[in-house]
Amino acid sequence: MDLPFSVVQFYAVFSAYNTTLWLVQIVLLALALVAIGLMVFPRRGSGVAVSAILSVLWAWLALAYHLAFFTAISPPAYAFAALSLAGAGVFFWRGVVRRKLRFRWVPGLRAVMGVCLVVFALAVYPAWTYLAGHRYPTFPTFGVPCPTAIFTLGLLAFLKAPYPRSPFVVPALWSFVGGQAAFLLNVPADYGLVVAGLMGTVLMLWPKVISPWSGKSA
Repeated sequence: MDLPFSVVQFYAVFSAYNTTLWLVQIVLLALALVAIGLMVFPRRGSGVAVSAILSVLWAWLALAYHLAFFTAISPPAYAFAALSLAGAGVFFWRGVVRRKLRFRWVPGLRAVMGVCLVVFALAVYPAWTYLAGHRYPTFPTFGVPCPTAIFTLGLLAFLKAPYPRSPFVVPALWSFVGGQAAFLLNVPADYGLVVAGLMGTVLMLWPKVISPWSGKSA
């Protein structure tokens, strides 16, 4: 597969993004931790708040990463930005406006899946990337598409049934699009993105195969 940019250009985008927006990355990580806290210790309006955070994350990567930086080397980045904005819109509409997304921590297989994905996105992903030889700022950080998609699918594993399937579509789709970086651009941590996409697809297409609450087969 031919790419419209080189590996050097690809990592240069991360360098420019991280150098310019390093302070916002702290805010994004804080929002991720808030979302986790609201899922583990739910209260009234938690689902709305978590949905709003996910909407912000996907709008951010659309505008601040794809449009502001990635379009400089890749024309398809405009389509990626539109896809990410669509994902942000789904979380806003389903979770904030319609209040159809409720996140709860309950022990079981889905909880294990969710924890694994969230920990991978926030801790294993950067550690693996570092061990692969990449150094900050030439480094994919939380807030760019791949770790954000993994984190999103991790939180979606904690959705309380019944839930709409639409929130899974964009992060699962991006998992298979972005997962190509593991093979083509020397981002080995993105192998985890492919696994996350498979998990998200199962939860989206067959939500009753794994009980959202008990972890038992339905």
